[in-house]
Amino acid sequence: MSDFKPAPIPNGRKEIDGNIYMRDGKGGLQPIENIAARDLLQDETTRKIIGHAIPLSDQVARFKEHTFEDIGAFEAILAQEYNATFGGKKGNKTLMTVDGLYKVEVRVADHIDFGPELQIAKQLVDECLNEWSAESRPEIRSIVTRAFNTDKEGQINRAEVFMLLRLEISDARWQEAMRAIKDAIRVVGSKTYVRCSKRDSHDAAWQAITIDLAKA
Repeated sequence: MSDFKPAPIPNGRKEIDGNIYMRDGKGGLQPIENIAARDLLQDETTRKIIGHAIPLSDQVARFKEHTFEDIGAFEAILAQEYNATFGGKKGNKTLMTVDGLYKVEVRVADHIDFGPELQIAKQLVDECLNEWSAESRPEIRSIVTRAFNTDKEGQINRAEVFMLLRLEISDARWQEAMRAIKDAIRVVGSKTYVRCSKRDSHDAAWQAITIDLAKA
């Protein structure tokens, strides 16, 4: 880390007629002597962290770009030499060193949303629950409640919805509801992820090479 150079961040100070000012959150100029010492310390700490974050973010962006370029070049060589594609149909692929101690995984994750058929499914599921006795199948009621309750962003709990599809229930309306859920599923996009891993020996567990700050 000795070669790492923080980005230059303005100190936020402005000199006017020999006096030093800083802008507040509304854009107004405040004399620096009127600003609490703790706020000045917070300002300095924030600018220092941001100064390190900006070049680090640029490094990660360059790493991602170079990674896909390198994988693309590798795939092009395979296609030229062997007239074959590399990886699965969906785009997932794994590259590994000869000694089996390092690997790079490319994973394509679909973004799932639900169409209006989901509301039909909910109505049918509610009809089933209303006819079943209150004491019967409490675990199913719990899953249904979690599945159709939206989170703070108004998003349906996808994992719980897919759990409903795995339940084996012979009721005709329930089956119709599950068909409606399947018809409601929409793939609205995808995102490609790269995971790098290492291990000390062939029988050791894989360790992620962490790039995500939240998981470091």
